[in-house]
Amino acid sequence: MIHRVLLSYLTLTVLVLLTLEIPFGILYARSRTSALTTTLERDAVVLAELAEEDIEHADTRALPHLLNGTIRRDHTQAVVVDRHGTVLTTAPTAPSPPARSLSGAPDIIAALHNHRTSGTTRDPLTGGEARYVTVPAASGPTVRGAVRITAPTRGTTARIHTAWALLAGAGLAVLAVMTAIGLTLARWTTRPVRKLERATAQLADGTLTEPPAADVGPRELRRLAATFNRTATRLQHLLRAQHRFAADASHQLKTPLTALRLRLENLEPDINADARHHLDQAIAETDRLVRMIHGLLALARLEEDHTAPTPVDADAVVHDRVETWSAFATDLDVTLRLTGAPTGHVQAIPGALEQILDNLLANALRATPPGSTVTLHRAPARAPHHRTAPPAQLHIIDQGPGMTTTERERAFDRFWRAPNTSPGGTGLGLTIARQLAQASGGSIELHAHPTGGLDAVIQLHPTSRPHGNRAG
Repeated sequence: MIHRVLLSYLTLTVLVLLTLEIPFGILYARSRTSALTTTLERDAVVLAELAEEDIEHADTRALPHLLNGTIRRDHTQAVVVDRHGTVLTTAPTAPSPPARSLSGAPDIIAALHNHRTSGTTRDPLTGGEARYVTVPAASGPTVRGAVRITAPTRGTTARIHTAWALLAGAGLAVLAVMTAIGLTLARWTTRPVRKLERATAQLADGTLTEPPAADVGPRELRRLAATFNRTATRLQHLLRAQHRFAADASHQLKTPLTALRLRLENLEPDINADARHHLDQAIAETDRLVRMIHGLLALARLEEDHTAPTPVDADAVVHDRVETWSAFATDLDVTLRLTGAPTGHVQAIPGALEQILDNLLANALRATPPGSTVTLHRAPARAPHHRTAPPAQLHIIDQGPGMTTTERERAFDRFWRAPNTSPGGTGLGLTIARQLAQASGGSIELHAHPTGGLDAVIQLHPTSRPHGNRAG
């Protein structure tokens, strides 16, 4: 932000400098050129008046002395012609003899028609650019000849270049000063914003240790800091209240629910056989309520927890969960199969991968009919050391009825359960699994498998582990 504020200051300064210096430089250049033209024109008029009589009588003896006495500028050349355009004399003498007649020159023609002209031409003495002025030598309407004075422009051009250099130097000096001033102002202006940014990052991490000062900086930023502090205080209070509620609810609800289940079980001897299924359903619903409360508390704790992902041996976890769930799969007459190459180490928060696999395997085993197979397929990342490498994947593929596109989109919603699912679920398993995956920097997606059933894909980022063993 400092750079953007400083850039705005410098941009405005450059625009002001260009608006002031460019017109001034152009005006100065025009004034110097105009001054040179005016001087030449004045000298030419004076010379024409003094030489008019000599021109009329074609007296070439006095003209060189008159020209040399009148022209005082260095490298200035004068040419005098009669009314026919014939050169009478030049001063000083040119390195090469001048043409005998200038009757075809446009400026001489204009002067012989009683018109003054000026412009630029090639300097016959130095070969550079020169400024000339041509005036008629006339008395009223009668033109007796013409006088042309030519002077090099290198002195004027040097002064113009010097002026542009001074303007550029002054502009750079102003920019340097404005850079120092603008940087100081930008830092002063954005200091509250930077403090507010740090405070926002701390609040996002869960604890605000350095609240921004509400008495520093512009008035608008002071008001913003004060509002932020009130909001942060309120949010921290709510977070602490939620944390206390999660801790208290876990303890306070466990005892009455356990007592309720025991009372229901104690009623079993006093219940008729015809009504016993109602008692079994009540006990099942109590167990479901316990699982739902535990799931909600787990979500609350997960949303508050800011544990950083660490390297986890995915193969060891996968083998452990497959071994654990194999007995349950055998009871359901379902084959639990592990395929794919070893995955290696992935980034996950401690215990997350175990809970994710437990939730997904439980769902897959419940959905798969007897005599079929649930496959846990490993797809390791192709380039685990490359930052842009695709994540490692774990696929839990069942052979159940599958889900429609709409059902797969809603499957991660809290308390949502697919139609015709087996009773006892809470609708929180996939929600918890996705939260754990996202907290680990990964994701979970549900896809329809080409051979039928559902393909639950866990994606976690790989990590390099130069030492240690991997399960194969």
